[in-house]
Amino acid sequence: MTDFSTLPLPPALQQALAALDYAQMTPVQAQSLPAILEGRDAIVQARTGSGKTAAFGLGLLAAVDPAITAVQALVLCPTRELADQVSKEIRRLARFIPNLKLLTLCGGIPLRPQLASLTHAPHVVVGTPGRIQELIDAGALLLDGVRVLVLDEADRMLDMGFLDAINAIAVSLPRQRRTLLFSATLPPPIRTISEHLQRDPAEVTVTDADDTIEQRFHEIDATRRFEALVQVLGAQRPASVLVFCNTRRDTEDVAERLRGLGHSALALHGDLEQREREDILVRFANRSCVILAATDVAARGLDIDDLPLVVSYDLASDADSHVHRIGRTGRAGRSGLAISLVAPAQMPRIGAIEARQGARVRWTPLPAATAAAPLRATMRTLCIDAGRQDKLRPGDVVGALTGDAGLDAEVIGKIAVFATRTCVAIRADTAATALQRLRAGRIKGRSFRVRTLD
Repeated sequence: MTDFSTLPLPPALQQALAALDYAQMTPVQAQSLPAILEGRDAIVQARTGSGKTAAFGLGLLAAVDPAITAVQALVLCPTRELADQVSKEIRRLARFIPNLKLLTLCGGIPLRPQLASLTHAPHVVVGTPGRIQELIDAGALLLDGVRVLVLDEADRMLDMGFLDAINAIAVSLPRQRRTLLFSATLPPPIRTISEHLQRDPAEVTVTDADDTIEQRFHEIDATRRFEALVQVLGAQRPASVLVFCNTRRDTEDVAERLRGLGHSALALHGDLEQREREDILVRFANRSCVILAATDVAARGLDIDDLPLVVSYDLASDADSHVHRIGRTGRAGRSGLAISLVAPAQMPRIGAIEARQGARVRWTPLPAATAAAPLRATMRTLCIDAGRQDKLRPGDVVGALTGDAGLDAEVIGKIAVFATRTCVAIRADTAATALQRLRAGRIKGRSFRVRTLD
């Protein structure tokens, strides 16, 4: 049975699933949730977009008692972006659990506000290992009440050098806890972590979702790599595309050269400030940016439901990174296309990719150059300087736009509410009117500063 209704979940979680229209479990949820809800440890291999966040989110929420003021669930993620995405999904699932407090604790932002937020202990903490360890060492984060530990994208945390931090955090946790380990790949170091942190874990491996992704490999001249990218974009004409680069400099160079050709393009890498990264991710997710050139680490938290194309501008440095890259498309059962541009010097890496996926790669000719029009965004993003702290909700923004502002609902795209601001996508040909009317009007009876992000 793959209906969520067959699971022994608390009524509040079943109510949330119904509100979210989550009826049928994905394969990873169907195979892992029964064991997790029985109280077992679990080691789960599943790619991004397979529904793993809801799997461990439901498992940990079912174990939390909001009447007890203590951290009862801890989720460790490799990057701030992924931690933010995980937090959003868990909040969605917990919407009908009264008084449940969740905190996202990551590096890259000031420590003082996080220390203040821990004055009253949350029930669930989602964060990056470095910042969590820092807060433990400062005596601000007590984890002796943790019932469930989740390691999300564990293989990437190891790649980023977080093993020592994970082991140090584990020492602060009760021995009688559950540990859920989720990873796109299960190399030997992950097995070692499992042996150290888990007790008789249920093992789940889900790989069938990869059938939704078509892969193509193009052999190119290394000196004409950018021209090859332009040819791919001209042939595919994607509504949205993620271009993976191996260095920060390449992300900026690719985005700048694409903008010079009239394309809508941005660069995402680890050297950007947190607010800049958030703004870029919001614009890409809501289709007010078509092309995002990103490094592997920066793209770890990217969660786009319908991303039709990913391009490896440079071939990934190893087979596991290649698996992570292609997993950004073909999510939630949708089809996707992953294209890799391969220069002769990178050919030795192909053998490792073929061994990893158990099949030969598909080589195809590079599409012919065409005089295609630039890829331009269909949406623009408006930013309202008010958010969760102001009790602003997406419905309030929609009401202001369709009420006093007089706009049709179909011109409104995705709405993202942050602590102190709210971003809303508006169809490009209507954005100027929406901006003018929001500035002149009110939202929930109040006037807020409104500006464009792009």
